[in-house]
Parts: sequence; C-alpha cells; structure tokens
Amino acid sequence: MMERRRTDAALLVLLLGHLISALEVPLDLPQPPTITHQSPKDYIIDPRENIIIHCEAKGKPHPSFSWTRNGTHFDIDQEPKVTMRPRSGTLVVDISGEKAEHYEGVYQCTARNEHGTAVSNNIVIRQSRSPLWSKERNEPIVVQEGVSLVLQCRPPAGLPPPIIFWMDNNFQRLPQSNRVSQALNGDLYFSNVLKEDSRNDYICYARFPHTQTIQQKQPITVRVLNLDAINETMAAFYNDTDLFSEAPVDERKPSFLIPSGPSSSKMVLRGQVLEMECIAEGLPTPDISWTKVSGELPAKRTSFLHYHKTLRIVNVSESDSGDYRCTAGNRLGSVHHTIRVAVKAAPYWISGPPKNLVLAPRETGLLICRASGTPKPTITWAMNGIPIENSPKDLSRKVEDDTVMFTDVQSGSSAVYQCNVSNEYGYLLSNAFVNVLSEPPRVLTPANKVYQVIRNHQALIDCSSFGSPIPKITWFKDSRSSTLDGDPYILHDNGTLEVHVAQARNSGKYICVARNTLGIYENHVYLEVKEPTRILKQPEYKVVQRGRSVEFECKVKHDPSLIPTMTWLKDNGELPDDERFIVDSDSLTIADVVESDEGVYTCIMNTTLDHDSASAELTVVDRPDAPTDLELTDQREKSVQLTWTPGDEHNSPIQKFLIQYEDSLHHRGHWHNLTEVPGTKTTARLKLSPYVHYTFRVLALNAVGLSHPSFPSRMYKTNPSGPDENPTGVEGFGTEHDNLVITWKPLSGLQSNGPGLQYKVMWRQKEVEKDWTSVTVANVSKFVVSGTPTFVPYELRVQAVNEYGVGPEPAIAHGHSGEDLPVAAPDNVQVLVLNSSLAEVHWDPVPPKAIRGRLKGYKVYYWRERSLHKHNPHHVEKQILTFSGNHSHGMLPGLHPFSLYSFNIRVYNGKGEGPASPSQQFETPEGVPGIPSSLTVTNPNLDSLTLEWAPPHDRNGRLTGYTLKYQPVNNSNELGPVKEVALPANETSVTLLNLKYSTRYKFYLNAKTVRGAGPAISQEAVTIMDEGKKAVASRQVDIATQGWFIGLMCAIALLILILLIICFIQRNKGGKYPVKEKEDAHTDPEFQPMKDDDCTFGEYSDNEDHKPLKGSRTPSNGTVKRDDSDDSLVDYGEGGDGQFNEDGSFIGQYSGKSASRETAEGHESSEAPSPINAMNSLNSFV
Repeated sequence: MMERRRTDAALLVLLLGHLISALEVPLDLPQPPTITHQSPKDYIIDPRENIIIHCEAKGKPHPSFSWTRNGTHFDIDQEPKVTMRPRSGTLVVDISGEKAEHYEGVYQCTARNEHGTAVSNNIVIRQSRSPLWSKERNEPIVVQEGVSLVLQCRPPAGLPPPIIFWMDNNFQRLPQSNRVSQALNGDLYFSNVLKEDSRNDYICYARFPHTQTIQQKQPITVRVLNLDAINETMAAFYNDTDLFSEAPVDERKPSFLIPSGPSSSKMVLRGQVLEMECIAEGLPTPDISWTKVSGELPAKRTSFLHYHKTLRIVNVSESDSGDYRCTAGNRLGSVHHTIRVAVKAAPYWISGPPKNLVLAPRETGLLICRASGTPKPTITWAMNGIPIENSPKDLSRKVEDDTVMFTDVQSGSSAVYQCNVSNEYGYLLSNAFVNVLSEPPRVLTPANKVYQVIRNHQALIDCSSFGSPIPKITWFKDSRSSTLDGDPYILHDNGTLEVHVAQARNSGKYICVARNTLGIYENHVYLEVKEPTRILKQPEYKVVQRGRSVEFECKVKHDPSLIPTMTWLKDNGELPDDERFIVDSDSLTIADVVESDEGVYTCIMNTTLDHDSASAELTVVDRPDAPTDLELTDQREKSVQLTWTPGDEHNSPIQKFLIQYEDSLHHRGHWHNLTEVPGTKTTARLKLSPYVHYTFRVLALNAVGLSHPSFPSRMYKTNPSGPDENPTGVEGFGTEHDNLVITWKPLSGLQSNGPGLQYKVMWRQKEVEKDWTSVTVANVSKFVVSGTPTFVPYELRVQAVNEYGVGPEPAIAHGHSGEDLPVAAPDNVQVLVLNSSLAEVHWDPVPPKAIRGRLKGYKVYYWRERSLHKHNPHHVEKQILTFSGNHSHGMLPGLHPFSLYSFNIRVYNGKGEGPASPSQQFETPEGVPGIPSSLTVTNPNLDSLTLEWAPPHDRNGRLTGYTLKYQPVNNSNELGPVKEVALPANETSVTLLNLKYSTRYKFYLNAKTVRGAGPAISQEAVTIMDEGKKAVASRQVDIATQGWFIGLMCAIALLILILLIICFIQRNKGGKYPVKEKEDAHTDPEFQPMKDDDCTFGEYSDNEDHKPLKGSRTPSNGTVKRDDSDDSLVDYGEGGDGQFNEDGSFIGQYSGKSASRETAEGHESSEAPSPINAMNSLNSFV
C-alpha cells in the first residue's frame, strides 16, 4: 500500500506540467465541446418579456444541443412557443399569449459531438413578482411626547424582495436621524417622539427592481400630544384612539427595540454581506456603538449605516465569525446586546475549476477538482454527462477523490469530464475535457506583429503556441546568436517573453521558436521602444480679474512616431461648450473670464501608448461688491455709529473700507472722504461737525480695486453751534510801501458749525502797540490795512464768528508791512586779484534801516573795459553775480588775463535794487597765451619747407616767443624723434632745412608769455620726391600716350574685326575656315582655338564631351574668360601694382603676363605671335 502511494505521489509531480500549462486548442483541430456561455443558476425573468435561456458552446465538429426540464428531456419540437437559435443551444420562449409562470422550472443544456458531451449548470427559471399591497385602513396613532414608536411597513412578498423607503405626499423622503431611522425590515423606528413628528403622511413605498414598479402603503397619521392635550381631546378620539401612556414621560435609560433579549445569533455565507442592527429607545436619544468581542472589526470591509445602528461587513470570510456586541447609551445608563455570527460557505474553488487537458498518445496527465466549503462539500465525477462509475472502464484512468489521473493514454480516448462539488448551501459544476492529439507545433501569435512599449516600462512579447506534445518555446533576437534567457529577459511558462524595464537597445526583431517531437515552428515579431510622453512646462496657478483673459501653457515632449492628442479638462470634466475657451496645440486661453470659470484645469497629453497630465487652479478675482445694510446707531451730538454688511470679496480679501459723506446743506451732490477702517471691521465711530446734513456711503477696497458705492444711509442732521476752529494760514505782507495785507484760509461750510459765518481780523505793531485793532468781515479771505510805516513787524490774529458764538482764542501770526527800495549802497568796497582769472571783492553790509525791506542779497556788476595789450579792442559787456543772503564778500571767476575791469555793488530786497556803490577798477595779471590763430606749410622742396603762422587771438599778456617742435612719421604712423626750435616773438614764419625727401612730418607750434606756454597748433606736410624716381614714374605713365602704343592697339582691334568677318562668312557657307584647319594641327596647351559654333575663344580640347556650353563664360578649369564685347581700355591697367604719387602722376608698371596666367597655363609658347596670342597678352593686363 505504501509502495502504491509513493508511486502516485511521484506521478502527481510528473504530471504538474500538464496541469499548469493547459492549452487553448485551435478550433480547426478535433476537440470535445466546451460551454462558453450560459444563463445564471438562479434566473429571475420579467413576465412582460420573452424568455431567453443562454447556452453557447464550441468544439470540432461543432456540437449539437439538447435540453432537460425538471430532470426530463425537453422536446423543443413539441413546444410551438420555444425555438432554438441556429448553431447554438440558446432557447427563446415567446410568451405572447402565454403565462410566463408556465415555463418556470429547472433547465439543463447538453452539448455533444463525437469526442464528448458537456453539460450546463441547473438553471432555475422563476418569474419576478410584484404583488399589490392588501387594502387596509390605518387608524390614526396618538402618542404622548417622549415615548418610542414603531411604524410598520410589512410590504407584500416579492421576487426579488422589494426595496423599502418612506416618503410624504410630496414624494419627499422623510428626514431621518439617530432618533428616527428605518430598520432593515423596512419599519420606521422612533427612539422617542417629539411634537414635530406629528403628520398625516407617513407613507411606506416598496420598489420592485425587476419590474421597476413601486407599490404604496396607505398613509399613516401620527399625532404627538403632551398629557394636557390628550385629556382635552379624549372625547374627539375616544372611539378610535390608542393611548400609549397617561402619565408624564420622564427621561429613561435605553432599551433595545430590536433585537430583543440580551443575545441573538445570525448565520451568513462566505463572500456575502453581513448586516446586523441594533435600534434602541430612550430619553434622551441613545447613541449606538459596536465592538467585536473576540477580535477587531475588519476596518477595510466595515461600515456603519443608519446613524451607527447598522453594522455592515462586506465579502465575509470565516474569520468574521464570532460574537459582536452593540451598546446603546445615554446619560442615564447603557444596555448591551450580543450577536453570535456563524459563517458558512457554499462550495468554492481553491485553485480554480479543472482545466482542459491536451495529451499526446502515451502521455500522462491530471484533472484536479479542488474545492472547499462549510460544511465540507462532496465531490462526484461524470464522463460525458454519465456518472463515472457507470461509464466504460478505462485502465488508463484512475479516480481518487478530487483527482482523475491519466497514464499512457491512447488515441480515441477523448472525453468531457464533469466535476460536481456540493453541500447544503450550493453546488459547483465544471466541465473539463481530455483531448488526445498528435499535432506538430504552431504559433498562434500573428506573424510580424509589432509591439510598442514606452521606455522604462514592462514589455510583454507573446508567443502563444499549440502542439501535442506541448511545444517548448525558445526566443532569439536579431542574429540568433544565443537564446534569450536571463537578465533583462524573463521567459514565462506560456511562452511570453518579458522585458521588465524596456530600453531603446531592446528594440528590434524577436524570433519565437516552438519545438516538439513532431516538428518545429518559428514566428517573427518586432519590439519598438518609444520615448515617454512628458509635460515639459506645466500650467501654473493663475489669479485673473474677471473680464480679462488668461492662458494656461502646457508644453509637451513625446515620441515623434506617436500621434499625440491634447485634451483639457475642467474639474475633471469636459470644458464648457463656450467659444471663449480657445484650445491651441500647447495652450488653453480663456477670454473674458467670468466667476464660473474658476476651478482646476488639467491638460492631458495622450498617445496610443501612454499619457501625461498636469493641473493648475484658476482663481477669478474682482472688485468687491458694494457693502449693504448701512445702519446708524448710538447717535450723539458730534458722533454716530455706522455699521454695514460687506459684499462678496470675489476671492480677494477686502483691505479697507472707505467711508464718504455728502453734505446736502452746504455741498449737495458732492461726496467727500471722511475716514477709512480696516477690511476686518464692519463698524466705525464717525466724528461729526455741527450744522451738517450728513448722508453716508461705504466703499470696499481689495487688491483689484474699489467697489461701487453702497446705497446711501438715511440723512443725519447735526445741530448748529459756535465755531470750534479758526482759519489757518494767516499771513501778513505789504503790496505797497505803506500797507499791510492780511490773508487767511477760510473755513468750509462743514467747519462753519452754524449760519452767519464771519471773521474777526486783529492786528498791532509788534513791540510798539499794546492794543489790538480789529475789524469783522464776511465772505472774504483777506483784509488790507492802509497807512502803515514801511516794513515794520506786525502781530496778526483771525477769529471765526457765527450766529451761535465765536471760535476759540486765535493764535498769533507775524507779518510785515510793505517794502520800499533800499536807499544806501555798500561801503568800504575793496578788491583783491588772486590770479589772472579770479578776483575777490569785499564790502560792508548795508544797515537794515537803509534796506527798507527784507534783505535778499547783493549783486556785483562787473565788466571788462579792455585788454592791456595794445592790439586788442575795448570790451564793455556787463556781467552780474548775485550773492543771496547777508554776504560781505564774493568771488569773481572766469576773468580774462591781462585785462582792465570795472565793477560796483548793489543791495536788493523784495521791492528791487538800491543805488550802486562807486565804480572801481582792477587789472588782471598776464596769463598763458591762447593757441596760434593759424599754421600753414609753403614751398615744400626735397629737403626743406617753410612754416607760416599767425599770433594767438588771445595773447593774455606780452608774447616772449614761440616754440616749434617737429618729428617724422612713417607709413605705419609711427612717430620719430622730436626736434625743438625756439623762435622770437616777432617772427611769423620759419624755413626748415636738411629734411629728408619724400617724408611726412608733424609740426607743433605754441606761443609763450612770462606765465608760460599756451596750447599748441599742429600740422602735417610731406617733402617732395627725388627727381630721378619721379622721371621714371613719368615715363611709365606717358607710355599710354605714345603714338606707337596707340597704333598697336588699333592694329589689334582691326585684326579682331577681320577674324569676326571671316568667322561669319565661313559659318554661312557651312565649311571650315583655314585658321580652323591650322588650329587643329596645334597641341600647344596655351594655344586657344576659336570654336566654329559660336565664334568664341575657349580652351582647346580633343574631347567633345568637355567643350564648354554655348555662350558659357566659365571654362572647365574654373577661370573666367572675357568675350570680345567685354574689352575696354580700363582692362589694360595692372590693378594690383599701379600707384599714384602726390601730384597725381601714375607710377605703376605694365606687365606682359599676369601671375595668374602663368599659373593656369604654364610656360609661354615659343611660336610666332598670332592675333589670338596677342589677345591673350592683352588679357594678361587684367
């Protein structure tokens, strides 16, 4: 026995390969039936619609179908209302004129072909039912306030059960709370009733989901009364009223309405939803809490409904069994209830249903039907729908509990096996076939399929194959150098090749090879690794004012071979259908933004392989709305309290409120700023003035701007009173030498405090008069006092007066009477010459009384009489220097040296200038002279030249001489050694000898006085060229004017003309001209023949393919040749070597042949000159 078990265990290990790698058999190969689609086990039908019972299957050959009903054969041919769809087992029952309940029952479908038989589940057909509510008369319910109450629903039984909800006559759901809630059975529970629970439309509705019908129970009336109200209404409700209590209801500790007792039990099936409820009554309303006695509640699967009265656990497992405790408590106490939960289980698969088995002859395999349940289910096997114990014996087959083992199978032993697992709570039925085939491998994945994947993502390359025996899969890439096994490749059991993190280098062709004992098959597929889609510039958070535009940018980088699609979302939904939203390739623009545009905007860039997204929020701001509800409170004589309600801030906090007022008494229609308060306040104490009719308004300010003004407040009038302030800005000054003008800033109407505003003007001479002189004036802001002494100080006061009193004691202001011109000049005037251009003057200040006004300063008038040099003319141009304030000395800058100056000084005040002091004179000493007036060069010779100059215009003293410096300058502007010559003052020219011929010199000349040398004047000159060189240059230039040269040129031109005529004649005759024949005999590379096609000169060539194109001016060697028409006298000059001397003579040289010609054409020909050679010689000058 032990020996046999070891053998079986070894066999199980050996057969795991077939168990794991179950294959999908291609439909072109023989195979038993496989059911692909069937109706659910419990099939509730709508009686108004045709019944469709699904049964689809595949196989080779295609299977035939039959049905059983309630365990017996269902003969479709005998049922005129039942049809079976072609090539299908699906039944269609036409219920028109029939009752659907006639077709209720248990149906089972069978699909069979020559290789086996498959069966469906037992399909239970039941008709959905939505019965009407039984007619009943609900009596009104009268309860005392505070007691508990249950309103029963008790809907009719339906299939499936209905959904219960409570509503009123207006089809509005009745409000529920922790005091009032609906139980799982549909009843409505009140933990305690209140007066507001009284109503006559408590209606229970039942919705039957299958038929989508709603049934309504008769309305229930509830009246909640206190004890006194009950006694008063006993007579009215005596016959048909149920009284629940006659004594006042006190507060009480909780007790459970459901469930009853201290404990209860509940059974639930594995995988279903567990719902437990505890509803308690009490006063005050109890709170419900839940715990699990034997462990913790499963947090992720647990929820609380109906205000914690229902505990819900989804997807129940065996671990959820145990004791659960609900606790109801209020401040008077608590109560507990324990619910014992038992978890049972209908059968369920442990590792999935049995898999189809494909075996080659003489192979082994397993069918495993492994399931569990509570209680433990029983497992039975069938073959082709017949219990396996009743099936023909097969030595290659062995059944052990949940496993069927096959060893050394033979062809023709294919069949379908049914595994049935059942217990009292349900069953599982599964079909699995054993197909014995001999089939070479094939790859089912399409050839040349292209897989595309994003870089750094997982790539899965399929190689779905079939064969019997099972093929072995190997992979190669590109060159087949080695199999793909190991990092970065992972080969899965189903043949799929995985690249865990794909990179660009993984792109290419992949070869999948499938092998078994019967053959080999290969398939080529391709992997393309694409660059990921990335948002380079994400949209940014935007704050925009309403009415303006906003733009969100979303710049994206993606693989160029992928087609991108940009999508914008608003708050995870589509953009509004509004032309204001403009979507471009990389941006979203919203024009004329409104408040509803606020939200989160997301740009999504999609490709066929990946996507990237980014979001940004838009906040729309605007000026705040105007404040509202202005109210005046706490009204006092000179203040009032103003309150208001702020308007909408529009996403920008209010920074402050501006309070304005209108004075309809003095300034109607004009609003003035009164005060400001912070944006966090909505009230302000306003200081008021007397005798004003106030109307207030408030404006709000945020970062965007000011709101519109609020509606004005009601008018608030203040009583008049005497002025509480006096005019400001009191000043006194004179406009004439004998008057005093007193001015002030008048009070505004708001400041007048009452009617009849006047001003009391007071004045007195300072420190002379004790008493004030006064006058009262109205409607003016100045008063003129006449007959005053000249420029004396006064004390001034101006006081406000109205009909209700006078203002406070005014402050004293100061002023002066009018000014007059000064009557004295400065004394003791002296001058000190500091240098040739600066002098300092001194004087004694004028006494204040002689100034007769406010001292402004002193003015120095000075002018240059003449230069002390005898050659200079007189100058009489006055200049003025002003020294503001009380000065006694000053500087006179910018004087001319060696000059005679005169000056005087005057004092001035606000009225004008006083008399001048006696004029005085002073002389300035000598200074350095100015620049010489001119410097010219005359008589240039080979080694000498003459310089002539004019003395400086500004000698600034007596000239003592001149200094001449000169130095040679070479062609690169470098300076040579300096030579210096001293010249007497009476000289105006000098001749310099022993200079170098044809040399440029630079000269510098300045004048001198006893104070030093002045600035220099400069000049340049060139000595004349040597006569011998000049003669050569002359000859070179004169050659162009010689007769023999002109004759030569004319002869050459005549020869060219003759050649052109001959060319023209020969061309008309169609033959060759003699020169052409002579040219053909030459091979000298420098000789240039004339072409017979266009009479132009070109390079010689013995190959027709290399002839230049007709009319071409660019020969094959790239050198540009000239046509005859291009010749001109200008072309005969040697542009690179020609130069001109200073007198304009040409000193260049002719050259018989240019360097470029020598390079291009080599050595000259030794033949006698010809017209063509002569032409080439001319061209060499170019």
